[in-house]
Amino acid sequence: MAVAQTRSFTAGQQIFSEGDPGDGMYVIQDGLVEISAFPGKGPPHILSQLGPGEVFGEMAVIEENARSASASAVKECTLYFLPRTEMLALLHRSPGLAMNALQDISHRLRAFNQLHLREIMQAERLAVFGSFARSIIHDLKTPLTIIGLSSEMACMPTATPEKRAQALERIRKQIGRINDMVGDILEFTRTQQVKAQTTASYLDFINELLPELRAEAQAKTIAIELENEAPALTVVLDSKRLRRVFFNLVHNACDILPDNGKIFLRFRVDGQEVVTEVEDTGRGIAPEIADKLFQPFVTHGKTHGTGLGLSICKKTIEDHGGRIWCRNEPGRGAIFCFSLPVAGNGP
Repeated sequence: MAVAQTRSFTAGQQIFSEGDPGDGMYVIQDGLVEISAFPGKGPPHILSQLGPGEVFGEMAVIEENARSASASAVKECTLYFLPRTEMLALLHRSPGLAMNALQDISHRLRAFNQLHLREIMQAERLAVFGSFARSIIHDLKTPLTIIGLSSEMACMPTATPEKRAQALERIRKQIGRINDMVGDILEFTRTQQVKAQTTASYLDFINELLPELRAEAQAKTIAIELENEAPALTVVLDSKRLRRVFFNLVHNACDILPDNGKIFLRFRVDGQEVVTEVEDTGRGIAPEIADKLFQPFVTHGKTHGTGLGLSICKKTIEDHGGRIWCRNEPGRGAIFCFSLPVAGNGP
């Protein structure tokens, strides 16, 4: 390599840094070179270690860009340095050399991709597993607490037959809720869409559901107010799954509202859809998460929970052929809206 310069580096010495100009490429004569990058705050991430005969630094030259990683000598090494101008001229004169360089770059990228894909997938699996476990605990905590308290009440020697019957009924309902939650979680993990096929009167559904929602909110002295009646229309409606949507929205509101807060329910007909709005008297939706509220495990301003509930809500409403969204208005709390198609106009 007559046009190449010989450069020597001691162990630990920096050869070039991330962000430096791509002024040429290097060929290792002897020694060991480490390529690393800084993906953010914290220690460098080691990408690879290269030995005699291997090439590095050429990508920045070909891309006419700054260095995307740093290079340093692991131990004392001697390198051939080919300046950018001479390297490009050599590649232009020798198509075979250019092809060899391209193949080397391709092989190295494949190796990098495989290594870091494995690392990323492992990290993501652990993060998702942890978030998923915390979400399940969050969702199960309330019904399990009610079951525990009701069991103690039913077993008290002074409990009347009526009190025992009430406690057993509460236990039965909470067990049903847990079964529904488990079913929703299993459904969330499925990739295929499970379209709602049944229809029902929306007015009857809301009238039956409202006492249960109010009982859910009363534990924290939160009032649920009905601003207008639900329309007496038949809509696409899987009652078990849609109940979960209401319970999720009410539970989320109760989590962030102080005592004596309020939740408002209102309904309107928009063309061939029935739109439901759930509004609370809180501080509204934080701007930094407004565009990702329905993503899995997103949460904000809560002491527990990971936001899986809203992802389930989104999937459930879309399986009904509807839409779900949220909005902020000055001086008002969070407003969650979803639509359901009138029967005969569904999915």
